[in-house]
Amino acid sequence: QVQLVESGGGLVQAGGSLRLSCAASKRTFSRYRMGWFRQAPGKEREFVAAISWSGGSTYYADSVKGRFTISRDNAKNTVYLQMNSLKPEDTALYYCAGDYRGGVDSYEYDYWGQGTQVTVSS
Repeated sequence: QVQLVESGGGLVQAGGSLRLSCAASKRTFSRYRMGWFRQAPGKEREFVAAISWSGGSTYYADSVKGRFTISRDNAKNTVYLQMNSLKPEDTALYYCAGDYRGGVDSYEYDYWGQGTQVTVSS
């Protein structure tokens, strides 16, 4: 069982930046593909970004491409989401997820964190 704990969320003005972190409890983290998803009130959970186990491949939703960057540090069992040029529509609960299969769909991930709230004011 892998535990994932997100941090770094908060309240920021539009145009600002935040960096989310997701710490994993096991060294097997380095073998997992990792993803970030988000869910706004009244909406479905949606894919944000994903990264391969080595960090060599990254994937982004069109809505965040060019503004968000996913990265990982396997020595620290941590994945990051750098979010720049934030918009009010980025407001959501952000979750990290991990799995050997991980891709752009939530069903590809077995392990999930509890989420960290990001609120962007206009």
